[in-house]
Amino acid sequence: MRVVIAGGHGQIALRLERILSARGDLVAGLIRDPAHTDDVATTGAEPVICDLEMTGVDELAGHLAGADAVVFAAGAGPGSGAARKDTVDRAASVLLADAAERAGVRRFLQISSMGAGEPPRPGTDKAWAAYVKAKGEAEDDLRGRDLDWTVVRPGRLTDRPGTGLVTLAAPPVPRGEISRDDVAAVLTALLDTPATRHRTLELVGGDIPIDDAVRGTHTA
Repeated sequence: MRVVIAGGHGQIALRLERILSARGDLVAGLIRDPAHTDDVATTGAEPVICDLEMTGVDELAGHLAGADAVVFAAGAGPGSGAARKDTVDRAASVLLADAAERAGVRRFLQISSMGAGEPPRPGTDKAWAAYVKAKGEAEDDLRGRDLDWTVVRPGRLTDRPGTGLVTLAAPPVPRGEISRDDVAAVLTALLDTPATRHRTLELVGGDIPIDDAVRGTHTA
């Protein structure tokens, strides 16, 4: 399988690149900062310089040529303002979907967030409100496309070692934490399970083995 990951230097993306490369998949990580090249290469993935806020759809589609799947793992990151939440968390996802359609890549995994698509709670930090708004609009755009998309909404991310045990289900799932290790493992299982297309899934720590949890999302 050839997989292209947008936001290839993100903490979840690096974990996913390492898993996929170790099992023999061909992986490319799209990054905007050349200084991140070695970090991506160390995972076994091919680093590809591509700034999603600057590139055009034709150039991006060229990077996706021959891919079996794409993963949107990009994000503006902590400390960024509302404008970059929109240009990265929403617009870059839209651009990647446009490019996937142009390149003929049907499988599309999108990392979103719990809270996406919901009105922000009273007193919510402005940056967080902008973030979940952008994620929600990116989800809405993807649902309107003829792609084999799956949206994953993790809970609060941690750097604890993965347990391999999760709760993965259609919304609403009670809010909770999930390790980045387990998110990457779930994404891997979803890539291997085409029947999970056209699902929006929320993800937190739980007591169900990942393979069983993924299987349950399309047999319920």
